[in-house]
Amino acid sequence: MITPRPQVLRGLLARYAEACARVLEADTAARRRALQDIAYTLCVITGTCEVEDALAAADRLLGDRPREASGDQTRQTLVA
Repeated sequence: MITPRPQVLRGLLARYAEACARVLEADTAARRRALQDIAYTLCVITGTCEVEDALAAADRLLGDRPREASGDQTRQTLVA
């Protein structure tokens, strides 16, 4: 199974959290659209259909392996 790189997942999770905060700060169409785009990307990269499932899958994927050492990778990864 091809899995997303941990750095990619962490980056998307950070962007999702930031987008959520921005929508809470000021709920505009542009900010909602940005949040939806990031949520969609999380769903695609984790193979899920709902953002809640994507967040849970990302947590599982990140919890399944330790942080990568300096370039030593033993699993096949997807670069996005």
